[in-house]
Amino acid sequence: MTFRNLGLSSDLLRAVADQSYTEPTPIQQQAIPAILQGQDVFASAQTGTGKTAGFTLPLLQRLSIGHPGKEHRAPRALILTPTRELAAQVSDSVRTYGKYLSLRSAVIYGGIAIGPQIQTLRRGVDILIATPGRLLDHLEQKTLDLSQIEILVLDECDRMLDMGFIHDIRKILAKLPSSRQTLMFSATFSKTIQQLANTLLKSPTLIQVAPRNTASEQVKQVVHLVDRDRKRELLAYMISFHNWKQVLVFTRTKHGANRLAEQLAKDGLRTAAIHGNKSQAARMRSLNDFKQGKVRVLVATDVASRGLDIDQLPHVVNFELPNVPEDYVHRIGRTGRAGKEGRAVSLVCQDEYPLLESIEQLLNQTLTKDVVLGYEPSSLADEAEQPNRKRSKQRRSNWAKPQTQSKPTRSKKPTLVESRVQKRYRTA
Repeated sequence: MTFRNLGLSSDLLRAVADQSYTEPTPIQQQAIPAILQGQDVFASAQTGTGKTAGFTLPLLQRLSIGHPGKEHRAPRALILTPTRELAAQVSDSVRTYGKYLSLRSAVIYGGIAIGPQIQTLRRGVDILIATPGRLLDHLEQKTLDLSQIEILVLDECDRMLDMGFIHDIRKILAKLPSSRQTLMFSATFSKTIQQLANTLLKSPTLIQVAPRNTASEQVKQVVHLVDRDRKRELLAYMISFHNWKQVLVFTRTKHGANRLAEQLAKDGLRTAAIHGNKSQAARMRSLNDFKQGKVRVLVATDVASRGLDIDQLPHVVNFELPNVPEDYVHRIGRTGRAGKEGRAVSLVCQDEYPLLESIEQLLNQTLTKDVVLGYEPSSLADEAEQPNRKRSKQRRSNWAKPQTQSKPTRSKKPTLVESRVQKRYRTA
């Protein structure tokens, strides 16, 4: 199967070839023909499988046919995304694949001045990528006309519902023509999303490439059991010992992300943090520095777990497990993308065992558990010293026992900074 077999135009095939893509992914093989035929689509696939190109390519082709050619035109396609980062990523995809077409696109989201966005909309666009909040701002100020929308795309719609955008989405839907093509893309299926699909889609084509809430087979998952107050030591040790060059680390809170980034920087690791309290300019600057290798460790909250498209990101670390099991799938989906192998490491302390159990139930698999020598959790050490002692009131399941006990194997000779970090934290 090639992209040419899917019925794409020569201009789009040329743009795809420029990106050195030759074979469409499973989600693209199923979604592109259905969208080109004008069908509504309800698609679910795990992250990193090419969903964005799966709707961007056919959308561009449909809009290029019968192009109105007006200088001041209203948007004909609307793509809604839950986060600014994802909106920027989708906008890049539209520009990349549509560079040989005469279609105009624009991206609007909060956190930046609205004035330049208004000027862009006045000049006319064909494709509008937006987050719900800023889109409503434009609608309230009457700087945007959605009456000509032909195609609506809800990207990462499960995340939009999780973030509480359902009321905003309904307000936006009320402004759209009823005779439109609607496409819903999601990493997971849930009853709420299915209910929304039933109200929005007309005889949709259902596409489910991967089983519900599964992690990519390209991602090797491992759990390191460790005391909470030694997590940062273990993280710094592993990064330096393995000579990891690019690591995305997730925390639960904005304050925790800032604190961890500051501590890792003191350890000699070039680190930046991105979260909701950072300005959009600061977030994009940190992300670009991370992609370019200027920053070695990027610490993020779940605001960054969707929409980050980083080529061949090798390592994702859950410094703290998410409260919502589905977010674990989204986090580790930042690695192991587009057929590349990745590694997801979770640092789990005793009070996170229930969260880990919930994740395993969601995945329907038992994750490999490991203890790094010198960083054994105190609960296991106490149990080894007093095997006959009654267990504490806090529940500890058999699955929490480590299957292996290992010490990292160095991949390369460390730098002077890394040697200092290892000397500081190595206790074994």
